[in-house]
Amino acid sequence: MGFKCGIVGLPNVGKSTLFNALTQTAAAQAANYPFCTIEPNVGDVAVPDPRLETLAKIAHSKEIVPTRLTFVDIAGLVRGASKGEGLGNQFLANIRECDAIAHVVRCFEDSEVTHVEGRIDPLSDIATIETELMLADLESLERRVVSLEKKAKGADKEAKETLDLVNRCLAELREGRPARAAMGSPEERRAFQSLGLLSSKPVLYVCNVEEASADKGNPFSDLVAEQAAKEGAIAVVVSAKIESEIAVLPASEQRDYLEAVGLHEPGLNRVIRAGYELLRLVTFFTVGPKEAHAWTVENGAKAPQAAGVIHSDFEKGFIRAETIAYADYVAFNGEAGAREAGKFRLEGKDYVVADGDVLHFRFAT
Repeated sequence: MGFKCGIVGLPNVGKSTLFNALTQTAAAQAANYPFCTIEPNVGDVAVPDPRLETLAKIAHSKEIVPTRLTFVDIAGLVRGASKGEGLGNQFLANIRECDAIAHVVRCFEDSEVTHVEGRIDPLSDIATIETELMLADLESLERRVVSLEKKAKGADKEAKETLDLVNRCLAELREGRPARAAMGSPEERRAFQSLGLLSSKPVLYVCNVEEASADKGNPFSDLVAEQAAKEGAIAVVVSAKIESEIAVLPASEQRDYLEAVGLHEPGLNRVIRAGYELLRLVTFFTVGPKEAHAWTVENGAKAPQAAGVIHSDFEKGFIRAETIAYADYVAFNGEAGAREAGKFRLEGKDYVVADGDVLHFRFAT
């Protein structure tokens, strides 16, 4: 399953530096001028999960395969992007292809790094980006309403349902609120996704702070955290500069570096985990002598859907899911011990996969 998180923000906030650190490559050009990134750069990153190594040790797995997220580095947006300013149309199209938005916000002062607006004001920066996304959505929906109204007057049930969603979104957008404010329940998420709206996507705010504030943040990042709480979004503090320095160090030296700057883990681990949480994803495992493998499904996915992530034939021929909770697998030292302790279960098609489940699928060929 391909889950994409688009990295957006104003020019010169540290997006490409963050992306380079995330992917541990120099694929994205980091430069101190707007639009240094013209085409979106894409990188897959492993989701840090210590449970996977624990399972591999118990099962004596030869290989460890983590679950992954895709991050897309999208060129800096500017005021007027919804009208095509600063190559805006191209950038907005790139965002549309992502499942969520990681909004990098500049929360540091540095006279050597220019700010496109000429001042450091993270809440204003957030409003600029959000406004451009909402304006693009407003224009998109207003173009679709007439056609939907014509179809809805007939017997087109789908058009009526879509028109209801569109009108709900338009009401929010016209009041200056993002389309996601119209989402009534998690069950409506897929219907909203079908509209392809930019401001309906879940948002993760990445507060890029100076090195000295990498552990706890600063007054700028505190403002962003307050804003995120109001929106029901997530905010994470990182220092893109520190992360870029960690990324090029050998693994053996990274821990010493982190301790020297007062950090327990790379800030990027928090970004990746927050992105995972933002997309409402859970992890299940398949474990054996050959490999310990982490897999990703959306929260609420049932056993056949989880089987389909591994192979489509598993979903088509699904019979049962042999299931052991992660805690039980560890507590009883593997499958055999869990079976003896009565912690081994056979689950059917309606079973909702829980985060951490160790699964083995039975299926008919």
